[in-house]
Amino acid sequence: MDRYWFFTWRTYGSWLPGEVGFVGEYVTPDGRRVTDNLFGAPTTDPIPALEAYSRRVQSGDTVLLTLLHAESLLSQFHETAAFRGWGIDAVAVIPNHVHIVFGVSGDPDPSDMLRDWKSYASRALNRRHAKPTAPRWWADGGSKRVIRDEADRISRIRYVRDQESPLLVWLSEEAIALVGEPV
Repeated sequence: MDRYWFFTWRTYGSWLPGEVGFVGEYVTPDGRRVTDNLFGAPTTDPIPALEAYSRRVQSGDTVLLTLLHAESLLSQFHETAAFRGWGIDAVAVIPNHVHIVFGVSGDPDPSDMLRDWKSYASRALNRRHAKPTAPRWWADGGSKRVIRDEADRISRIRYVRDQESPLLVWLSEEAIALVGEPV
């Protein structure tokens, strides 16, 4: 693999702007664009009014994944990776988000890769499970972090392995050799 990536995306309606744990951008009432909870920065305080507004304009219920969803997703991630020639190191499916560490050959566009992971995952969920009452499975966007070196790769694999309250954690044999078995 030429390059490794750490991607995260959330389910529709989870981690709304203003909510505890929200990561992302929003526009303040005075028109400033703000990005909360950047990697490595202290988390910001909740903004109840912004969270209440976000819930009011939401177009359906918050999507929460189940173990059956997680199993379908893992199967689809392996299918997508095989088709694209990518190598998965680690996957964690949590009820409201997904983490994946993977390697690629060449230098594909990260936005295209995120689109592929999410769209194939949605198709698999739609085929195997009832569609959510929300307009879609996933929120817009996601985090696309390039992994700079082997130490960073190991750190990201550990982060995925050690998720709190996951539905499912999967590590490749190579990742297990690097960081050990999931608990």
